[in-house]
This record gives sequence, structure tokens and C-alpha cells, in this order.
Amino acid sequence: MINSLYLQLLVGTLIGLGSGYIGSFMVLRRMSLVGDALSHVALPGIAVALLIGINPFIGAFAALVVAILGIWALEKKTELPSETLVGIFFTLSLALGLLLTPEPELLEALFGNISKINIIDAALTGIFTVFIFMAIRRLAKGLMLSIVSKDLAKSVRIPVDKMNLIFLLLVAVVVALGLKVAGTLLMGSLVIIPAAASKNISVSLSRYTATAAVFGGLSAFSGIWVANYFNIVPGPIVVLAGGIVFLVTLLFKK
Repeated sequence: MINSLYLQLLVGTLIGLGSGYIGSFMVLRRMSLVGDALSHVALPGIAVALLIGINPFIGAFAALVVAILGIWALEKKTELPSETLVGIFFTLSLALGLLLTPEPELLEALFGNISKINIIDAALTGIFTVFIFMAIRRLAKGLMLSIVSKDLAKSVRIPVDKMNLIFLLLVAVVVALGLKVAGTLLMGSLVIIPAAASKNISVSLSRYTATAAVFGGLSAFSGIWVANYFNIVPGPIVVLAGGIVFLVTLLFKK
């Protein structure tokens, strides 16, 4: 039997690595708040999963996919920016989730509870984290070119709309996984803070993305360890650990 703390540290670190890595591209694309808002969109899915007795990850991911497909379709049809559409889905989903989530599980859904993970959760987290790294590496050139100019990316036959949809679906996977660590209220910090910290000290794109992943893993690992040592909820401590990392990088800002 694997020690529960070791399992929590393993899963948390993997989620931190994936969140920091994908967050580095979200920060460059000025989508930082999109990750935060999407975590709230998962709340109704978690509520439905709890009510019918299935794994909350399934419910959260299903809700995120529905929201992302809706945002992607409406963005093309209405020409409203994705931030506006995410804000609409965010507020509606949060209200619906608060109404549907059973009261005993509400705090857990909002702030996470990594203590309930098992071997299957760890295996799935490892598989999905590897998949996220591989997928983003394949999309990286197209993502960077579309940041410079969407028209330029389209001129070299990069399917920008399809690529954006795949990227948002990968964000959904990261958010759904990270809900175990930080919950719907704090998950956005696992995506934003490590990437912002890495941007302070990085001088190249490859170093920036790699360092963001390392900072994400470090924040999750240290936060979970400290929380277990003092017997407190890990989610907020993970966020505070990331904040400390960010403040330290300000001293070495390039």
C-alpha cells in the first residue's frame, strides 16, 4: 500500500507540472483569467456527478467540454471575444453549481480535497499529464505564430480555429484534474501564478515554458507537504506557495 501522503505529493506535483506548462501559453495568449473562469464552469458538472454517484472528474470534464464547445461556437458566430463569453458561462455555471451541489460536498468542490485520491486517480493523472505535454509540444509553433498574427498563421495554412479548440480542450483536462488539489475557486492560480513567475526570470521561450512547469510542480509539492505537516486544507497552501515563488522571482526579474 502506497503511503497516502506520497500519493498526494505525486498527483499534486503532476498536476502542478501540467498546469504550469499549459499556463505558460495561456499567459502569452492573454488568457490567464480564462483558466480561472473555466474552473468555475466545472462546478455544475461536479454537482451532477455527486448527485448520480459517479467520479466528479467525469462530471467536471463533461461540463467544461460543453462550455468550451459553446464558447468556441459562439465566438465564431457572434465575434464576441472569448473572455466575454467565458464570463457569461462562468457566472451562469457558478450560480447553477451552487444551487445543485449538496451542502456537505460544497466546500470540497470549492476548495478541493486531494486526500481522497487513489491509485487509479494517480495513474490517470500521469497519463493525462504526459498527453498534455505531448499535445502542446505539437501545437507550440502554431500557437506562437497565432499569437504574433492570426492572419499570418492562416496564410501558412495553420488551422487556427481547430487549434484553438484543441488548446481549450487541453485546458479543460488540466482544470478537471486540478480540481482535486485546489477546487473550483482556486484552480486558476495553478495555471496563472507559475507561468507569471517564470516570465519574470526567463529569457527564452523554451526556458519559460519549462520553468513554468517546474514552478507549478514545486508549488503543488511544497504546498501539499506543508498542509499535511500542519494538518490543514492543501488547496490554499498550494496557492500561497505559488505566490511565494512569484515574489522570489521578482528579486531576479530580467
